[in-house]
Amino acid sequence: MQSACSFLQLKLSNNGKTASRLLGPNTAATVINYDEEYKVSNFEQRLMSEIEFRLERTPVEESDDEVQHDDIPTGKCIAPVLDKKLKNYKAMEGVSVTFTCKIVGVPPPKVYWFKDGKQILKKNIHYQKIREGDGTCSLYIESTTGDDDGNYTVMAANPQGRISCSGHLIVQNGPPPSRLTPIQSQRVRARIQEVEGEQTQERFFRPHFLQAPGDMMSHEGRLCRLDCKVSGLPNPELMWLVNGRPIYPDLNHKMLVRENGIHSLVIDPLTQNDGGTYTCIASNKAGQSSFSLELKVVEKEMKHPPQFVEKLQNMGIPEGAPVRLECRVAGMPPPVIFWKKDNETISKTKSRVRLAGCLPV
Repeated sequence: MQSACSFLQLKLSNNGKTASRLLGPNTAATVINYDEEYKVSNFEQRLMSEIEFRLERTPVEESDDEVQHDDIPTGKCIAPVLDKKLKNYKAMEGVSVTFTCKIVGVPPPKVYWFKDGKQILKKNIHYQKIREGDGTCSLYIESTTGDDDGNYTVMAANPQGRISCSGHLIVQNGPPPSRLTPIQSQRVRARIQEVEGEQTQERFFRPHFLQAPGDMMSHEGRLCRLDCKVSGLPNPELMWLVNGRPIYPDLNHKMLVRENGIHSLVIDPLTQNDGGTYTCIASNKAGQSSFSLELKVVEKEMKHPPQFVEKLQNMGIPEGAPVRLECRVAGMPPPVIFWKKDNETISKTKSRVRLAGCLPV
C-alpha cells in the first residue's frame, strides 16, 4: 500500500509542478521542478491586456462547452466574475502544463479559450479543456512543445457581459523528464484507474438554498445581517456580490459561518453606499445556485436640539385689542412647544387664548 501511494503521488506531481524519478522500491525519489510561476514584464502585460480588450469586443465561434443560455433564469442576472485568474508559467519542453481559473455568474457563463488571440476549438486535440460545476475551468497541455510558447486567454460570457484574463507560457529546452519502466508504468496506471474509479462512485449534489432572505430595509449606521443556509455535496463555496461586484472581507464587511450551517454577510455600520442588489452564489463540483435581494438603506435621522431662529418680540397694544405672538424654531425631530405667562404654563383650554405653536423651520 505504501508503494501504491508513492506512485499516486508521482502521477499527481507530474501533472502539476514536479516530476519524480523512482530508482527502486527502497530508494528515495529525486524531484525536479519542470514548471514554475513567474511574473511577466510590463510589455507582455500590456500585450495580454490588448488581446483581452479586443476579444471582449469581437464575435467568437460558438463555445464547445455544455452551457446554454436559451432559458434565462428568473431573478437577477450577474455578469461573469473571475474568482481565480490564470497564472504565468515557465516550463521545460515535454512536460505537462495546466492553466486554471474560476469563473462564476448568473446564468453560468460560456467559456472560450484562446492562444495568442486565436480561438482554441474542440477539434484541436493538443489541448484538453476541463470545466467543473463550481466554475473551475482548466486548459491542459499534456506534453509542451516550442509551439506552445505564448499568451493564453480565457473569456467568459453570458447575457450580462464578458470578462477575460490571460496567462503567459514560456517553453524552455532542457533535459526530458525521466521515463518509468514498463512494470512501474503498469502499476501507476492501475493505481490511477483505482483512484478514478473511487471518484466516479462519489456522489455530488448541486447547491440548494434552504434559507434565503428577501428584499429588506435597514437603517444607516446600524448593523445589517444577511443570513442564508445552503446544502450540497461537497460543501458549497459562497461568493457575495453587490451590484455585480464581489464583496471582500474588510473592516465593515464580514462573512461568517455558524455551527448550524448558517452563512452570514455582516455589514457594520451600514452606510448609504451599501444600498443595492445583493447576490449570493453557491458553487461546488455539481453546479451552482444563487439568490438576489434588494437592500434599501434608510437615511439616518440627524438629531439637533431646539433652536429659536426668530424670538418673541416685545409689543405694546391698547387694552381689549387682539394680539398675535409669533416665533420660529428649528430642531430634529420637530420640538414640542409649550407657552407660559409669568412662568406659568398657559392651558390650551383657556377661553381667550388660542395656541397655534411656533412656526417651524
